[in-house]
Amino acid sequence: MRGFLISSIGVASAAALTLPLALSSGAGAATTPSAVRALTAEAVSGSTQSLPLAVLPRDRGLRAPGEQGLTQRDVHPFSLVGVVWKDPALALEGSVQVRTRAMGTARWSGWQDVETHNSDHAPDPGTAEHDSGRLRGATAPLWVGASDGVEVRVRPQASPAHRTAGSSANSAAQAPLPKGLRLELVDPGEEPPPAGEPVPAGAPAEAAGSGVLTAESAAASAVNADLAPLGADAIPALTKKETENELIEAGGGEADVKVRPYIGPRPRIVTRKGWGADEKLRERTFGYTSKVKATFVHHSATGNNYKCSQAPSVIRGIYRYHVKSMGWRDIGYNFLVDKCGNIYEGRAGGVAKPVMGAHTLGFNTNSMGVAVLGTFGSSKPPAAAVDALARLTAWKLGLYGVNPSGKTYLTSAGGNLYPKGKSVRLNAISGHRDGFATECPGRRLYDKLGTARSTSASLQGR
Repeated sequence: MRGFLISSIGVASAAALTLPLALSSGAGAATTPSAVRALTAEAVSGSTQSLPLAVLPRDRGLRAPGEQGLTQRDVHPFSLVGVVWKDPALALEGSVQVRTRAMGTARWSGWQDVETHNSDHAPDPGTAEHDSGRLRGATAPLWVGASDGVEVRVRPQASPAHRTAGSSANSAAQAPLPKGLRLELVDPGEEPPPAGEPVPAGAPAEAAGSGVLTAESAAASAVNADLAPLGADAIPALTKKETENELIEAGGGEADVKVRPYIGPRPRIVTRKGWGADEKLRERTFGYTSKVKATFVHHSATGNNYKCSQAPSVIRGIYRYHVKSMGWRDIGYNFLVDKCGNIYEGRAGGVAKPVMGAHTLGFNTNSMGVAVLGTFGSSKPPAAAVDALARLTAWKLGLYGVNPSGKTYLTSAGGNLYPKGKSVRLNAISGHRDGFATECPGRRLYDKLGTARSTSASLQGR
C-alpha cells in the first residue's frame, strides 16, 4: 500500500531508469526467408485488420435498401470483431450481424448479432481523452474465436421520422447509417509464456517471463510494486487480517485502520503482464481521479462462447479494440472478471489507485468500472463471477471507506440520463444503466447486483 502514496510520474521514471530493456540482438537467428517469416510471426503481439464496408447489391429483395457490408471472403486470422465509424457522437440505428469461418476449416458459423449501442462506454466530455480527436463510434466487440473468413451485414433501421409522404409502415424509409463504416478484425496475439520460460529470439520484451521488461511494462508494473514483485503475473490474495496489516505497514499505522475499519480481504488479481498487455499500445502516462466512491458494473457484450483459459486473449482483444479501433488511451474498464471468477487488472495506473477509466459516459470521475466478460441480457451470470464482483468491491471500496451496500453521490459530466453538473444519488455498486440509458450490464446480471452488494458488505465485516 505504500505505492498508493507514490507519485505515478516518479514511479514510471524510476522504473524506466533502473530496469534493463529487452533488446533483440538477433544473434544466431536463421536468415532464410522462411525463418524470417516464422520469426516475424512470433514477434507479432496482435494486429488489427480494418476493412471499409460497401453498399451491398439488392439480392432478390433479401437485402434492405442501403444495407452495407462485406460478402464472404478470406482474411488474415482474427478472433474478435466489431464495426466502427467516423463520428463518435452518432449512434448506429440498425443491426450488425457477422458470420465467421473457423480457422483452417470450411465450417461457417450462423449469423451472430453484434451489440450496436456502445457509445455509453466512453471517456467523459471535457477530458483530454474525449477531446483528443481520435475517438470513433463503435459497436461492442464480439468474440468469435480463431477465424480466417468473414461476412458482415449492417442493416439500417426503419424509422418513422424518415418515412416519406404517403408511405406505409412496411415501406418506411431507412434511417441513414453513420459515415465511414469499417469492419475491425482483431488478432489478440499469442499467450505470454509462463514465468521463467526462455523468450524466442526476436520476440517482444513483454513476452519475457524472467523479469526483463521494457520501460512501458516496467512503469505499468511499478505502480503495483508494493502489492507484488515487479513484473509479477498476479497480485496475491490476502486474508482480511493481512489486508488490515498491510494498511498499517503502509505508513498510516493503526489509526489508518480505525479510520477505515471495514475492508474486505484483497482478492487475487491477474496483472496486465499476466494477461499479456502490449504496453506500447496505450498512452505512456496514467490518468487519475481523486477517489473511488462507486463501482459501475458492466458486461463486455463480447458473447459467452469463450473458455476461461481464453479470457486473457479476450481481454487483449478488447484492449486492442478500445485503443486502435475506438481511439481510447487504454482499455476502458478498471477491472475485468471472467466466468470462472478470475479478476484482471484493466486500465493501467495501479489496482489500488483511483485510476480514471472510460466505462460509464458522464460518471467516470470518482468511480471504477468492472466488466464481466460475457453477455447477460438473457443468459444467467455464473455465480463465480458475481462472487468475484463482491470480493473485488469489498477490498477496493474498502480502501476508500465506502460501504458496498450504501449510497453515494456523483456529479454527472453529461449524458442521456443526467445533465452535466447534476448531483446524482446512486448505489455504491451500481449497474451501468443506473448512470446511462443502456441495457448494460444485461438484465440477468443487473438482477444479481443486490447479491453482490450484500456479500461485499459482509466481506467487509458490516
